[in-house]
Amino acid sequence: MIDQVSNILQRCGSDDSVLPPTELYNEGWMLCLVLDWLDRNRNVDHPLSFETGARWFSQGLLPSRFLPTARVDSKAEAYTHADGVIGHFDINPDKRGDITLQSGARQFVVIEAKLGSGLSAGTRNAPTFDQAARNVACMAHMLANASIIPASVVRLAFFVIAPDEQIRSGVFADLVTKENIKKKVNARVDEYQVEHDTWFEETFLPTLEKMEVSILAWERVLADLPSTPESQLIRTFYDKCIVYNRLIAKKG
Repeated sequence: MIDQVSNILQRCGSDDSVLPPTELYNEGWMLCLVLDWLDRNRNVDHPLSFETGARWFSQGLLPSRFLPTARVDSKAEAYTHADGVIGHFDINPDKRGDITLQSGARQFVVIEAKLGSGLSAGTRNAPTFDQAARNVACMAHMLANASIIPASVVRLAFFVIAPDEQIRSGVFADLVTKENIKKKVNARVDEYQVEHDTWFEETFLPTLEKMEVSILAWERVLADLPSTPESQLIRTFYDKCIVYNRLIAKKG
């Protein structure tokens, strides 16, 4: 059946397609192709390069500092889905995709991949706790759970990858900045009064200080791949993604 799944996907975008082309040509598959290539070519200097022993995973679940503590919790949130994670971690055996950092992890990079959308503004119980702030807060929580000092991590980063056109239009504004992330997480902590104050000061802030936070253009990510027949095919795949995904631009 795997061969048949492949056959169905290969037809996306053709006259005899049975699925919308975006089922294949989307940010999720785009990121998987890039990470898979870098995993197999570890001698390449790239913003998403792998440290020795690191792995990658798509659609992993990051545990939140603000998970429910009671059956009914009006302030809580669920796990955060990460488009991509690179580093030294384990996938929990229940197969849900829960990620747990390994003791002594030297790399922990979380990636949000975008094509035709911006970052989500918040959750149902925290409407202003945007996607960038949630991811970084989860990362700080996970490092503390694994008793890892942020300064000991060689590669610690949160990246948003998006088309250059969207970045230049200001879709992401100042969301992917340390200043915004600190502000949003601080506001989230304040909702709990003093419950998370120590965590914010002693765990979150040192993590944010050490972490690289940046927006990368897909065009740069691809340009930094050496020119090979396979990397050229990945660039061609990206061109089709741009054709089939309507890019949003900043309003106003």
